[in-house]
Amino acid sequence: MSTPSRVAATLSLAVLLGGGGYWAGTNNLVSSLPFDLAVTALATPAPMAVPTGAIVYYRHPDGLPQFSPTPKNTDDSRPFVAVHASEDVSFEDEAKAPSSTKAADAAPTEPAKGRILYYRNPMGLPDTSKVPKKDSMGMDYIPVYEGEQSDASTVKVSLGKLQRTGVKTATAEMASVGRAVRVPGTVALDERLVSIISMRTDSFVDDVANVTTGDQIGKGEKLFRFYSREVATAASEYAAGLNGSRGNDEASALRLKNLGVPPEVIEGIARTRQVPTSMTYTAPRDGIILERTAAAGMMAKPGDVLFRIADVSNMWVIADVPEYDLASVAFGAKADITIRSLPGRTFRGTVDLVYPEVETQTRTTKVRIELSNPDGMLRANMYADVEIEAGAPNPVVAVPNSAVVDTGDRQVVFIDRGDGKFEPKDVTLGVRGDDSTEIRQGVAAGDKVVVSANFLLDAESNLNSALSAMTEEAKP
Repeated sequence: MSTPSRVAATLSLAVLLGGGGYWAGTNNLVSSLPFDLAVTALATPAPMAVPTGAIVYYRHPDGLPQFSPTPKNTDDSRPFVAVHASEDVSFEDEAKAPSSTKAADAAPTEPAKGRILYYRNPMGLPDTSKVPKKDSMGMDYIPVYEGEQSDASTVKVSLGKLQRTGVKTATAEMASVGRAVRVPGTVALDERLVSIISMRTDSFVDDVANVTTGDQIGKGEKLFRFYSREVATAASEYAAGLNGSRGNDEASALRLKNLGVPPEVIEGIARTRQVPTSMTYTAPRDGIILERTAAAGMMAKPGDVLFRIADVSNMWVIADVPEYDLASVAFGAKADITIRSLPGRTFRGTVDLVYPEVETQTRTTKVRIELSNPDGMLRANMYADVEIEAGAPNPVVAVPNSAVVDTGDRQVVFIDRGDGKFEPKDVTLGVRGDDSTEIRQGVAAGDKVVVSANFLLDAESNLNSALSAMTEEAKP
């Protein structure tokens, strides 16, 4: 048999076998064949479908996640594989299929989502279209339906984009927001513990104790001796009246007290029934002599300052707090004071007074801190570094500082609504601590707030709001 005849016979046999196999398959005769023949018939590979449609993009020949919109070679000079439209994933509705059998077998379709407003970029890029289109990678733009979002500024991010942008969340919780206000201060004397020694009548100073400015003196120790004619007259009347009526004694003693005679001198006159030529004036308190003007032989007029004594067992620190920190400093707040000339020591005190005045030039307010000085190491006019505990002592709704986006005009916190949706909320801030910020309005305890990459969400939220406004304007 010649070669053309053999080819014709072979083709005829193939047609007969193919037609017979089709008839047997449609009539369920394969199951009735012997096992080896059935296996042979079923194992015959079906012809592969030929890709159709335009080339959408090119993929890596090894299946790696590398794509290109144009022809490209790998590093080892192998060409990328072309992906046709029939091979790409289609997002078109299955309702376009004319088969009534598929429509009957398919699951019930979802209700209509409403009118399509616009189409957005599938990768989240700031690009929209009024008509369906594809991006450079051949991916269909995603339709945005009317009423799909309750708030046009709400941001919806895919899972992959969340991972790439590093969006992180935290939970708003009830906590005490605290921070430290660090300001300079100066050590000062407690004004309530300063005594001034002066006479209430003309007096002559006879003798002065051997003490000078800066010396320590105890309560009851001698300061000076003095003579006063008016005091001597009142003392004589008091001594003479001790044998008389009780009312006269009390009146004379009160007169001596009003003239500034120390109680010890009055008690001495009552005990000895004698009036001394000169009387001793003693220190009214323990302390440091800040000033001495008394001198032996001088005449002291009423009101002349002879000594000034200060008790330094308790001191003040006057701190200058900026005006914007005043709301965080409260009466009774704890404060730590360190003195540069006393390294390694920290003094603990409390805020005793916030002065009711702001200095015009420095825009600061003085805050008084009271602290004990039992060993006398603190001295007036020392420079101090003050750290005041400030903040809200009671638990409040607080979020991490990084959760607040402060644009200057408003403060925004993004709340995670789940499924990649993030809603911006305008908030009212309270005390700002070192790690967290008080939220007085806008966020509730338990809400999940964004603490990382929220500036990107804010930018996309503003874009969505702008697009929504443009869509509203474009409506007929």
